[in-house]
Amino acid sequence: MHIRAIERCLGQWPGTEGGTATLINLSENHTFRIDTARGERFILRVHRAGYHTAAAIRSELEWLDRLGRDTRLPVPRALPGRDGALLQTLSLGGAPRHAVLFAFEAGAEPAPADDLAGLFSTLGQFAALAHRHAASFAPSAGFVRPVWDAEAILGADGPWRSWRQAPHVAGDVAVVLNALDRRLRADLSAYGKGRDRFGLIHADMRLANLLVDGDRVTLIDFDDCGFGWYLYDFAAAISFFEDDPQIPALRQSWLAGYNRIRPLTTSDLGMLDAMVLLRRMALLAWIGSHHETELAQAHAPRFAEVTARLAESLLAASNERGDLGLARLEAHIP
Repeated sequence: MHIRAIERCLGQWPGTEGGTATLINLSENHTFRIDTARGERFILRVHRAGYHTAAAIRSELEWLDRLGRDTRLPVPRALPGRDGALLQTLSLGGAPRHAVLFAFEAGAEPAPADDLAGLFSTLGQFAALAHRHAASFAPSAGFVRPVWDAEAILGADGPWRSWRQAPHVAGDVAVVLNALDRRLRADLSAYGKGRDRFGLIHADMRLANLLVDGDRVTLIDFDDCGFGWYLYDFAAAISFFEDDPQIPALRQSWLAGYNRIRPLTTSDLGMLDAMVLLRRMALLAWIGSHHETELAQAHAPRFAEVTARLAESLLAASNERGDLGLARLEAHIP
């Protein structure tokens, strides 16, 4: 995507004319920082072609607006174009692309090596506030967002295609991951989709989608928000470093923050490990279908192997109940 083509479209929003665009992230979408001659900054998100419909993007922006008005969650503010619409269409030389301009938010992305205990307590509170709002949120007619359930994540036709097509899903690793697929489907079916546990979620509340500026933390990028299990937002918070030694402590910090606002049940707590592995399977599919991104390339070499290793404790618990025959799987993963 050419920077100059982006800059030629900036006149669609008031105050952006003549601005310069800098690509700051390429993941699902292209994200640009827009700098103007007056010293103003904006964030422009240009959507991946064919990923979300216009109706789905408008629905995301509707929930984002309501969260900003109805709760104390610090979230981005979408800005209207000259025609008053938040969702704009850009002509970039090929197929038209959906785009949204946001007010600039200060801060930097935290890293797994940082001291994250306090941040995870805050993140747990953010998740609880969002889930409490979702439980009472009355969307407009035509509201549509993805469903992040077992079939969408584990099935062959999910938004990010099949995890089986990801790099290094073969041999013993494939055997373990197929067993994990069956275990997750069974556990999630038993857990169910009651209103107390399944609803509208951020679905990508990971470190890359936080901006930390001193004591202020802003939750950004609602592009993947949809209907899923509330505890999936914890699993998303530890995306790509689920095997880090600090995860048990971060889990306790997240739960402490969450429970202060929206207490969890024993049944909920019993599903945390399953949610983490469900998220790993989603990310495995994402890596396989987004090989052009630096993030996917960085994690592709070992992601399948580590996912299988992390699955062993969940599968071992199943074996104790005699329902998956894990004995034939043992010792496969180094």
